[in-house]
Order: sequence, then C-alpha cells, then structure tokens
Amino acid sequence: MEMLNEFDNESPLYVSFCRRISPEDFESQSLIYTQKALRELYAHMEQNPGLCAAIVQKRKQLDSEDAGLVSYMKAKFSSLFRPEDSLKMDDIRKEVKQLKREMQKVNNYALAAKKASYLTPERKTRKNLALGTFNPSPTKLGEPVVPTMPKIFGPFPSQPLAGNPAGSIFCRYGLEESRRDALAARRESPLGEIYFRLGPSGRGCGRLFRAATAERSSFGDRGASAGGKPKEMASESNKKRKPKVIRTDGGPQEGKRSRADVDQDAKYYSEEAEVDLRDPNRDYELYKQTCQDLQKLMAEIQELKSKGHKDSAAEIEERRVQSCVHFMTLKKLNRLAHIRLKKGRDQTHEAKLKVDAYHLQLQNLLYEVMHLQKEITKCLEFKSKHEEIELVSVDEFYKEAPPEISKSDVTLHDPHEQTLSRLNWELEQRIRLAEKYKESLANKEKILKEIEVKKEYLSNLQPRLNSIMQASLPVQEYFAMPFDQVHKQYETARHLPPPLYVLFVQASAYGQACDKKLAVAIEGNVEEARALCKPPEDSQDDESDSDVEEEQTTKRRRPTLGVQLDDKRKEMLKKHPLSVTINLKCKDGSLLLLTFYYLMNLNVLTVKAKMTAATEMTLPISAGDLLCPDSLLSCLYPGDHGKRTPNPANQFQFDKVGILSLNDYVAELGHPYVWVQKLGGLHFPKDQPQNPVIADNSLSASHMERTMKLLKTRLESRLALHKQFASLEHGILPVSPESQHLFPAKIVSHLVKWVSLTYEDYLELPYTKDVAGAGLAEDTHLYYLALIERGTAKLQAAVVLNPGYSSIPPIFSLCLNWKGEKTNTNDDNVRAMESEVNVCYKELSGPKPGYQLLTNQLQRLCVVLDVYLETETHDNSVEGPKEFPQEKMCLRLARGPSRLKPFKYNHPQGFFSHR
Repeated sequence: MEMLNEFDNESPLYVSFCRRISPEDFESQSLIYTQKALRELYAHMEQNPGLCAAIVQKRKQLDSEDAGLVSYMKAKFSSLFRPEDSLKMDDIRKEVKQLKREMQKVNNYALAAKKASYLTPERKTRKNLALGTFNPSPTKLGEPVVPTMPKIFGPFPSQPLAGNPAGSIFCRYGLEESRRDALAARRESPLGEIYFRLGPSGRGCGRLFRAATAERSSFGDRGASAGGKPKEMASESNKKRKPKVIRTDGGPQEGKRSRADVDQDAKYYSEEAEVDLRDPNRDYELYKQTCQDLQKLMAEIQELKSKGHKDSAAEIEERRVQSCVHFMTLKKLNRLAHIRLKKGRDQTHEAKLKVDAYHLQLQNLLYEVMHLQKEITKCLEFKSKHEEIELVSVDEFYKEAPPEISKSDVTLHDPHEQTLSRLNWELEQRIRLAEKYKESLANKEKILKEIEVKKEYLSNLQPRLNSIMQASLPVQEYFAMPFDQVHKQYETARHLPPPLYVLFVQASAYGQACDKKLAVAIEGNVEEARALCKPPEDSQDDESDSDVEEEQTTKRRRPTLGVQLDDKRKEMLKKHPLSVTINLKCKDGSLLLLTFYYLMNLNVLTVKAKMTAATEMTLPISAGDLLCPDSLLSCLYPGDHGKRTPNPANQFQFDKVGILSLNDYVAELGHPYVWVQKLGGLHFPKDQPQNPVIADNSLSASHMERTMKLLKTRLESRLALHKQFASLEHGILPVSPESQHLFPAKIVSHLVKWVSLTYEDYLELPYTKDVAGAGLAEDTHLYYLALIERGTAKLQAAVVLNPGYSSIPPIFSLCLNWKGEKTNTNDDNVRAMESEVNVCYKELSGPKPGYQLLTNQLQRLCVVLDVYLETETHDNSVEGPKEFPQEKMCLRLARGPSRLKPFKYNHPQGFFSHR
C-alpha cells in the first residue's frame, strides 16, 4: 500500500548535509506542500468521478493477493460470478471512515503548524498569494480525532474548532454519476459518498483500505503487517509519517481520544538540549558504525535476493526494517551536526563582536593619540611674523645702527632684546626708503609729462604723412608701382619667422622676374606676431610681486596627466600667427592657392592647397581624389609624400609628449613636404640632426623656379584628367584629333565601366600581384578599374595612376573573361596586350605635354581586344557563324611557338603586324 509521506520524505543525503533551514521555514513549507497536494487531489477527483469505485475494486484484489494464493484464487473465482461493482457497503464505509480519520489528522496538523509559525509580513504575503487560488467548498466536519505526532515535528498542536470549514478538504460525488462514468453499472448503490486516500506525492489517488484492520490504520504499516512484524514497528512507522485525510459531508463522526493520550502526544522533544549532553566524537563513531552496518545490511539483502529462495522474504523484510532504523539514526546525526554547526557559528559571531568592540576602542585611542600629536606639531612649528622679515646681519647691524638703537651692552647678552633692536633698525630704514620712494615718484611724473608732449607732436605728424601718401596713390597706379602696398607688406614681413621671410622674399622676387601672375601675400594676426618678437622682461620687482600673488591665491586642482600631455602637444604643434599665401594662375584661368605655415617648436614649414577652377565643372564620381588637397601635391618630387616630418630632431620631441607620427595632425597643420622646406631655405641633414638649421636664401632661390613649374604642371594634368573622367564614366573615350592616326577607323570593342578603387581593393585582385610585388603600387597612388566588352568577351583593366602623371605613365593589369579567365600568368597574348599599353606608351602620349595618354591607352586596349578576338581560331565542331568575324587586316594571324597575335597598328597602311 502506498504511504502518505509528504513530510517524512526528506531530501537526499547529499542535500541534507549541505542545507539547513529554520523551523519557521520548515513549518511554512510543510503547510504549503499539504495544501498543494490536497488541491491537486480535489481537482483530480472532480475530473475523474469514476475513479473511486475502481480504486476500491483494486484494493479488494490486492487484499486477496496478500492473503495468499488460495484467497487469490477464491477472489478470481468469485469475480467471475459477481459483477465488478458488487462491493459490500460495510467494507466501503469502514474504509472511508478510516481514510477520513487519517486525512483529518494531516489537515489538523497543517492548520496548527500554520498558527504556530512565526512569519514575517513579507512571508505571510507570499504564502497568502500561493494559497489564494485554493477555496474548498464548505462541509461539515466529523468528530475531531486526536492525532499521533511523529517525533521529528515536535509537539502536536491543539485541535481546530469543529466549525472551521478551512480545516479540511473534501470531495463529494454522487454514486449514480460516478458508477455510470467509471463502471457503467446497471443498478444504483445506496451509498451516497465515496472516499479515497492520497498517493505519496499528492497526485492522483492511492488505495482504499479497510478500517477494521488495525495494522493498516496507520501510515507506512503495510510492509510491517504483511511480514508479520509486531505492532511496535508499525507504531514507529506511524510516528515517522503524517496522514492526509479528505473528508466529505455526511460521514460518521469519530470517537474522541482520552485526555492522557493528548497530553502524552504534547510532550516536547528538544534536540538542541540533547546536543549539549552528547559527545561529538561518540556521535562520529556512531555515524561510522551505522554506515558500516548499513553497508553490511545492503550486502546481505543483495545476497539474499541473488539466491532467490522463496523463504528469504522474511529475512529481507527484517533487514529492510533494520536499514530503515539505521537511516533514521543517520538523519538524527545529521540534525545534531547541523545544530552543533549553528551553535559554533553563534559562538564565533559572539567572539567576533567582542573583538570588534575592542578594535573600535583601540581605534578611538589611536585617533586621540594622533590628534594630540598633531596639536604638539602645530605648537612646535609655530612661526612668528617677524621671522618672515629679512633683517640685516648682526655684524652689519652693530656696524651701521646708532648706539641708541643697537644698545650693545644689553643686546649682546640677550637675544630677545637683540631681535627687538634689529626690528627697530629695520623700521627706521624702511621709513627712510619710503621718503626716497616718494621723491622718485615725483620725478617720474615729471618725465611722463615730457613724454606725453612728444607723443602728441608725433601723433600730429602721422596724419600729415598719411595724407601725402594718399595723394600719391593715383601716381603709383599710373606707373604700376604700388609702393604703398609693397611698403605695408614689407612692414608686416619684418615680423615673419626666418623661413617664412625667406619664402616671402624669394617668391616675390620670382613673381616680379618670371611670372607676373604670381601673387604673394601675408596673412595672420600681426599683433600676436609682435608680441612673440618682444623679449621677456625679467625684473626683481616683478618676481617679488608674483611670489606674493602666488601665496595669496588658493590652491587649485592639479591637472591630470592626460590634460598635461594634451597641453604639451598643443604647445609643441603651435603655428606662427602669420602665414604666407601664394596664388598660381594657369592659362585657362584656374587658380591654385598655397598657404604656408611655420611650426615654431618643430622648426618646419607646412602647406595647405586649395584649387579653384576657372569655370564650373561637374564632379565625376571617379574624380573625387584628383583634386583632393591631400593628394593634389603628393609626390611632387619622387618619394615626397608629406606624411613625415623632415626634421630628424622632431622624433625625440614627439616621444616626450606621446605623438607617434605627424601624419595624425596633417589635416590641421598641413603637409610638411621636403620641397616646402627648401622653398623656406631649410635643409635637414640626416647625419647631423642636432645642429641648428638656419634659413638659407640661396637654397630657396635654387628650387623656386622648378617647384613653381611642377605645381602648374600638376594642376593642369589633374584638370585634364578631371575632364577625361567625366567622359569615361559615360563610356566615351575622348581621343583628340592629333591622336586619331594611332587607331583604325573601326573599333568594335567599347568601354562600359570606369570606377575608382581603393588601395586595399586593388591588392585583392588576383591579376595585380605582380605589380604590387614589384613595388609599383603604393597607398599614395590612384587606382581605377575599366571594363571593355565585345560580345561575350569582357576585358578588365586595373589601372595604377601615379601622382606624377603624365611624366610617369599609368600601369595596366589585364584579365580577359572569354572561354575562361585569362591573365598574364596563363596567356602570352594577354601579356603582349599589357606590353602594348605599358611598354609602348610613348607612341600613345599624343601632343605635348601628353595629358591624353590615359585615354589613348584605353583606346589601344579596345583595338588589341578586337585583334585578339578576330584572330582566334574558330572551332569547326560548333555550327553557325563565327562569333567574331575578322575585320582587321593582319599579315600573319600568329607567330612563334607562343602563337603571339599581331597587335601593332601600321599607319597609314592600316594593317596589323607583329613587333
């Protein structure tokens, strides 16, 4: 028979030895589990009304099986002649009565535990929410039964009131409806109620049992009764388990227990008091002995089961009972161990509180000692005001002071009188100096008046000079001699730093001698430049005044290390207030504005460029980097990228303030190109980085003319490329009339795509590895991709455009997608096509200065693609006309073992031949 062990079934041993809860939590959880199990039972009974009769019938069968084989056969034989639903009503009533009594015990205990628990408001609220959905129907309670309380739960509480409807949970079913749903019986039973018992987990139904059998009236006694064990073992099992009863209306009331039995069950058993009387070592030995006995019993049970004798059931049952006793002993020892642990922690906590109290007293005493030491230090460090006054030496005092003040006969033996006399002499000296100061102020006022008179005279003279210069302006304009403007420029140039001054002078001289369109000007704040030129005034009076001010000001917060480094970086990268601008004008009217700056602490020049077109131009997508200020002046001289400082000494300065490279500040400061330094007369030898560099006029003059020509050439070439890119993006190849003779009249292949690429995208193309490996592709170059098509053939051309275009030709890398992918690595003719545009580029340069080179190279690619496709041999196995009929006249279609095709065009004959 299954047992109601909702409270007796503890957690596994490995959990039990690791977790310990308070009695209040135990009582609260027990009540929650009881109410939950009864709620589930109530719901299950409502859903399955025919289950009770089936349980009673099954219980009959099990009882017959327990009685032995003969009884079992009799029960089977009688079931053949008796319907399934023919049960004795007396037996059912006895079973229901016993079930009701036991469920009443469980319910009474749960309600009493609820009243006895000490719950906080939060726990009460949480428990009410958990039980809020449980609301059983009201019913009449039978006569209360005095329950039997197991030892592990302490004393049993008092009985609840008879009229409390919440003290029981019931389920009631009409016999007619339940028998119709469960057994489909043909006749109606006079019994109006059916009762049944819970299973061990509170889910589903257990088995009904007879009330007349004394051994089956308590929890967990089925095994003891079946094995023929004495009633003491059954009573011990009763104490270990708590019954759960479901009671219904109309049931008979139970008899009341005697007063003595109630008092006997109410005795309290305290394990905490027992802990003080028990020896832990003996408990440990008992634990070891119990584990050994338990292992021995398990081994014996295993051995008996393995033998399989029919008469060993009693021995197995006996050992099972002994094992249960040992388990109870282990549980007992577990609880004692937890109680000892709690007491040890409490004692440790009390000792810790005492130590904390002593430690607090010690800290208070130490604080008082520290306070007294600070007061003593303040007294010892006290300084009088006269100690801050700087007095003359003692020898000088006795030498210069009059006898009525020095009083040598008294002050020589008394230091206090000596100090007073020295202070009186200091006061006398200061009075005399104050009189002299007044006389000096009077002389100063007199001199200031004389200065004001002279300033007034000079101020009246300046307007007269200005009126004379203004009257001469028409004469200056007539003779094209702007003396006034030049005079102002040179007056401002006096405040330029030496490199900018050299640049200004040489650029002005070059403009007057070689390029009348060249304009040079000075911009910036002249007042700040004048302030930088003034030497710092060092005087003792100013230092003394600043010391006094510093002492009077309050202490300010010290800046952090990061703020200090930022301030140092800004100071190191500080530019001079004045800058020099140069305007270069091209033939088409385009203007290039160059602004030169000087970094005072780094001693280098930087430049920023800005281009202004003569007419409004549409900006092609692929021409975004052509006129960009960062790439416009890059590599004006080979290898001069302008990303690093040309002064070797700057790297040591950068290391002090945490600057890795000047390239991070180029956008704000400008590019420090090497040619910019030479225009300013600066030259930094790498073998002598520590020697100071002085601006040299001859160095600037030697580089001025060539640099200006290169700047104009760069601007014109970029403008020409800008116009060409606008046509290339629309698939148009602009070929000048001067270059028409380089190509045949009919070209079938055409350009369909022209886009710009990044340096990383160019390196990812598989057919550009050779160019990148040879060092011909750098991050300062410009990269583009062209796509030429004819029918199903597609030719991709990756173009590397050097900043020095057109003096440095572009480099093409080809990939032909027709009957597979063909590159210079697997096809000799593709390599020959690359040679036509990369090696023989001088034929395609066109008229000087050769700005049409790029478009002529693309046109040559279209021509050689036609030749390649038209001279390809036709596959005879393929029916139909040839995809690319031969339209070009060739002397030979192929030559040599590599079968090279004739890509050279001969003008004016108009045929193609091999080179």
